Amino acid sequence: MKFCLKTVFVLIIVAFSLGAHAQEEPTKKLVQFTGIIQNVDSNVVVPYVTIRNISYRDQFFASNHQGYFSFVAHEKDTIEFTAIGYKTTQVVIPESENNRHSGIVKMEASVTALPVVVVLPWASVEEFNQAFLALDVADDDYLLAKRNLSRESLVAMAREAPLSANELQNYQAISSHQNMTNRNINQRYANPLLNPFAWAKFIDQISKGSKK
Repeated sequence: MKFCLKTVFVLIIVAFSLGAHAQEEPTKKLVQFTGIIQNVDSNVVVPYVTIRNISYRDQFFASNHQGYFSFVAHEKDTIEFTAIGYKTTQVVIPESENNRHSGIVKMEASVTALPVVVVLPWASVEEFNQAFLALDVADDDYLLAKRNLSRESLVAMAREAPLSANELQNYQAISSHQNMTNRNINQRYANPLLNPFAWAKFIDQISKGSKK
């Protein structure tokens, strides 16, 4: 009998404590929270943002590819928005008369300055030292210019390099002049009476008594 009374007394105390706690913290009103998430600088929508209700059981939601979201929460709940490349943003749902709240959530881009990375073709400092010691150091500018202006180098470049427009024009002009000169000489010496060599041969033959 004493055990039963003791158990009933404990149950009464627990029930009274739960009732008092419920009176101290009344149930919050539900609100349909709807909105669009945008970039604070360019007003471009931020897609696929992770949304977490910090104030109520860590409920998770997500926005779609257009940055749109809609879910049920409570008044005064703190909602956290996180996305890759953006700073975490928190919004507190205000009180609403019609059980609905809509708005635009602005998120700021997170810019991180990365250190400069120099990519080298050597895996270690020892390999770099070996490659540096085996490096064939080129001559200075004077020796390089002297080598490039040597006769052998110029002849090789003239043999391989194509002619420029000025060189082609000069070559054609010289060739035309030589052809015209040779043509005039051949025409002049075609007539034996105008050929001085023929006259010299003729006079020589007469002096020698040739009857031809």
